[in-house]
Amino acid sequence: MKFGIIGNTRKPALLEVLRELLAYFDNIKVDYHLENGSAKLLKQKLKITLPEKKILDNKSLIKKSDIIIALGGDGTILSIARMIGRIQVPILGINLGKLGFLAEVSVEDMKRCINDIIQHNYIIEDRMVLEARVLNSKKKFYGLNDIVIDRGSYKRVIELETYVNNQYLVNYAADGLIVTTPTGSTAYSLAVGGPVVAPGTDVIMINPIAAHTLTARPLIIPDNSIIKVKSLTGVNIHLTADGQDELFLKSPCEIIIKKAKYSVKLIKQKKSTYFELLRAKLLWGKDVRQEK
Repeated sequence: MKFGIIGNTRKPALLEVLRELLAYFDNIKVDYHLENGSAKLLKQKLKITLPEKKILDNKSLIKKSDIIIALGGDGTILSIARMIGRIQVPILGINLGKLGFLAEVSVEDMKRCINDIIQHNYIIEDRMVLEARVLNSKKKFYGLNDIVIDRGSYKRVIELETYVNNQYLVNYAADGLIVTTPTGSTAYSLAVGGPVVAPGTDVIMINPIAAHTLTARPLIIPDNSIIKVKSLTGVNIHLTADGQDELFLKSPCEIIIKKAKYSVKLIKQKKSTYFELLRAKLLWGKDVRQEK
């Protein structure tokens, strides 16, 4: 089994965690590669130099690895998921960020979790990915969490004519629209009143952002649905995938969103459940009255 390590070099904790992880791998004689950005930082800051054969660019590292270890936060996982794409290499997230909903393994549990993986004592979850493309354009956007269409720098509401499987749904007058996977239901969509949906549920959610009506509510549809959104406002709109990949579009334009042909594989610990994660990370169902 060969591990590929990709670190978020903006995280202050990265170097010490990386030093601990590499020492552990060397001690138990496990093969690994490290992406070149983290290797360069390791050399500059800690004077640790790895053999050249262990240092690869992201693309080569992903192709040569059986498992990717992501050192960072949830944003790091989202970025790596897009890099991996259809290659289908499982990702283990070690949390160096704040929330750690996708990168759920703590630094304290890192060695134990990796040992479980070496012993084949782990679970792989397939997570749905969304694909978005602008009509008459070849460029595609992929989101593990969500695809968001919003007003960008425009100061007023925009009008989005929305269809599901070519059936007219509604015209949203809103700041924007979130189309989200079950994985993304605890991200941006949750912040604007969307439901929490357990991973593995075969659905897609459509959730307006600050809709100018009392009757617009989140909508849950089957995951084989095709969503079409037409921008009718004569201003530029903003398309983002997972809050990272973005495009500004001139109206009128048409965006097609559907389930991608591939999924992202996330490594999970057998001992943890999604509902434990909800309680620990989002304080789900917490009653502060019981603490008095």
